[in-house]
Amino acid sequence: MLQRKWIVRLTLAAAAAGLVVVLPSLLTQGIGPGADLSGKLGLGSGVGAVTFAVLFLAGVLTSLTPCVYPLIPITVSVFGARETQHRGRSVALSATYVAGIAVTYSVLGVVAALSGRAFGSALSSPLAVGLLAVFLLALAASMFGAFDLNLPPALQQRLGIVSGAGFAHALGMGLVAGIVAAPCTGPVLAGVLTYVATRRSAVLGFWMLFSYALGMGLLFFVLGASSLKLPRSGAWMETVKSVLGIALVALALGLVLPLVATPAQLRAGPRAFAVVSAALAFAAVLGGALSLSFHAQRREQSLKAATLVLLLGAVVLRMGWVAKPHVPEIPWLRDEPSAVAQARASGKGLLVDFSAEWCAACKELDLHVFTDPAVKAEVAERFVPLKIDATEETDEIARLEAKYGVPGLPTVLLMACNDPAPRPQECAVPSDGPGRVTGFIPPAEMIERMRRVQ
Repeated sequence: MLQRKWIVRLTLAAAAAGLVVVLPSLLTQGIGPGADLSGKLGLGSGVGAVTFAVLFLAGVLTSLTPCVYPLIPITVSVFGARETQHRGRSVALSATYVAGIAVTYSVLGVVAALSGRAFGSALSSPLAVGLLAVFLLALAASMFGAFDLNLPPALQQRLGIVSGAGFAHALGMGLVAGIVAAPCTGPVLAGVLTYVATRRSAVLGFWMLFSYALGMGLLFFVLGASSLKLPRSGAWMETVKSVLGIALVALALGLVLPLVATPAQLRAGPRAFAVVSAALAFAAVLGGALSLSFHAQRREQSLKAATLVLLLGAVVLRMGWVAKPHVPEIPWLRDEPSAVAQARASGKGLLVDFSAEWCAACKELDLHVFTDPAVKAEVAERFVPLKIDATEETDEIARLEAKYGVPGLPTVLLMACNDPAPRPQECAVPSDGPGRVTGFIPPAEMIERMRRVQ
C-alpha cells in the first residue's frame, strides 16, 4: 500500500513538472494555415485544436466540483438506464439534458461576442478584476476544504423526486443545471467570454462555450446512458479538488499581479526558468501538494499548505508574473505617421500591433511571440514596428481602427510600404491573407507570414 502511494505521487509529480514546462503555450497552439478544423468552424487563426481540447477537459473537471457533483446522482435517478429495454430512451434523455447545458453556455458565448469590447472592458476594469480575484480565492478555499458548496437541501429534495421526465423536461433540467453550476464555472466563463468579446465572433463564442459545456456534460451522459455506478468520493476527489484549487489561485494571481507590479527581468534565460519551475512543481507534488488533506492532523495540514505554496510558486514563475527571462524587447514606435514615414523611407514593411490592457490574447502575443528571438530578428530586418494601444476608446483610436479595418483585438497587420505612390504617405493595408493576423499564432507561423509579405 505504501509503495502504491509513492508510485502515484511520482506519477503525479512527473505529470505536474511536464505540465508546468508547457503551461505558457498550452492554450496557444495555433492551427496551421489551411487546416481543415479552422475552416469548418469558421474560426480565425487565434484558436487551435488544443484550445478546444483544454476547454473540454476544463468542463470535465468542473463536473467533479462541489457545485456540480451533487447534480449527478439526481440526474442518474431521473434519466439512468435501469433496464436494458429502456437503454435507448435513457441515452436520448441524457443527450437532451447535456444539450440543455450546451445551450445555456453557447448562448452566453454568442451574447459576449456580439456585445464587443464593452464586455471585455467591463470585466477587465480594476474593480471587476479585484472582485473576480476575490471570488476565485473564495472558490479555491472551498476546494481546499474551508467550506462546502452544495445544493440547498430543499432543491435537492425537489429534484430528487422528479419522475417520468420527458424530453422537454430533460432539456429544461439541463438549462437549470448550467445555472446551478455557475459558482464553479464562473472563472472559466469569465476568461473565455472576455476573449471572445475581443474577437467579436459569434461563431467563435458559440463553439468555445459549446466545447466547455460538452466536457461538463460528459459525466452526466455516461452515467445516465449506462448502468455504471457513481464513483465514491475518496483520495481521487482530494486530488481533483487540489488541482482545481491551485488553478483558481493561479487565475486570481494572474489577474491581479499584472495590475500591481511589473515583472522583474532577470539575467536567466527562458530554459533556466522552465527547468527551475519544473523542479519546484515536481518537489511540491512529490511532497503531497495534491495527495495530502487539510482534514487530517495539523502536521499534514502544514505540509500540504507548504507544498501548495511551492507548487503555486512554480506556476507563477513559469508564467512570468513576478519575473521574466532576460529577452531584449522590440523597439516599438507609438506614433503612426512617423512609423509610416520611416517605413516608406527605409523600404521596409510596417508591422502594426493593435492591443489593449484588457485583451488577454494581446498579452499572449507580447509574452510568447514578440519575445521570441527569431521573431525579433525578422522584425528588425524587415519591418518598422508600431504598437497601437486601444485600451481606451478615443477619436484617434477609432480613426485608426477604421483606417486599418480592425474588427477586434488582437489584430496584427504586416504591410508592404514600398509600392509606388498614388498615396505616398500610406502602406498597403491587407484585407485578408498572411498580412492580417486576428488572434494568437505561434512564433513559427508569425515568421512564415512575415516572409510572405513583399
